[in-house]
Amino acid sequence: MGTNSFLKRAGALLRIRNQLARECLAELLAVFVLILITLSGSAQMVTSSGTKGNILTAYLAGALAVMVAVYTAGGVSGAHLNPAFSLTMCLLEQFPWWKLPIFVAVQTSGAFISAGAVYALYYDAIQHYSNGTLAASGPRETASIFATYPADYLSLSNGFLDQVMGTALLIVGILAILDTRNKGVPKGLEPVAVALLVFSIEISMGSNCGCPMNPARDFGPRLFTYVAGWGAEVFRWVGGRGQGGG
Repeated sequence: MGTNSFLKRAGALLRIRNQLARECLAELLAVFVLILITLSGSAQMVTSSGTKGNILTAYLAGALAVMVAVYTAGGVSGAHLNPAFSLTMCLLEQFPWWKLPIFVAVQTSGAFISAGAVYALYYDAIQHYSNGTLAASGPRETASIFATYPADYLSLSNGFLDQVMGTALLIVGILAILDTRNKGVPKGLEPVAVALLVFSIEISMGSNCGCPMNPARDFGPRLFTYVAGWGAEVFRWVGGRGQGGG
């Protein structure tokens, strides 16, 4: 009885009652989970030279990561996970504009922290694969574990169109899944439907840019690679780099 009473008191003290703080922490955790699984799928593919994963398994990891992340925070923050989705909710007047910069900052921070976790998890593998050199281009580059890069043939304008179209399809698909006027997805399975949507986009539109579709997912880990030693090249449009999973 004494232990149960102590745990109840401790739980009451640790409980966060501020709704905005709860939403931000939920969003942070969900994005952390999303990026942890997504980047780990890419890391396993790259550092094993394709022997323990391929582009399909990396895409599948990214899609399933979305499912887990939505289940993680859907009941608290709505599991936006993506600044583009938060902006869409603002435009549809389903989310207050004043929360937008807060959610974007939290989403980007979660992605940055998660990239650091993946780097720690795969540190030895990255060092072994790259021979100790953190490169953003060349045959032993490892920057594509963390951020997506364009194919060698892709122009800037085509790359822009690729991302606009892929992200727009993602948003339209999510809105359709959540629209109660449509033939609804069985309650509780919405995250599964969103994961299948993400997977379908990745395997059909991933060859140009790797299909990030999420500014926080791209910028947070890319910023991490910049500060962790890959250098400013991670922000340059150059050829000779792989493409991590979405």
